[in-house]
Amino acid sequence: GELMVGDIAILLSLSHPVVSHHLRMLRNLKLVRVKREGRSAYYSLDDIHIERLLNEGIKHVEDLM
Repeated sequence: GELMVGDIAILLSLSHPVVSHHLRMLRNLKLVRVKREGRSAYYSLDDIHIERLLNEGIKHVEDLM
């Protein structure tokens, strides 16, 4: 789905600036996209292929644990 930087920061227990920095890098790599509505910015994975790769990576790590 779409989340704002503050929501992502809370979910990951990271500071707002740290999350913003990483999202900027992910945006530059075309892994996430941003949708702006007024002063708000909502981030999401760029497409279904990125989501599938992420889910496979998570599944692999869970299998190792």
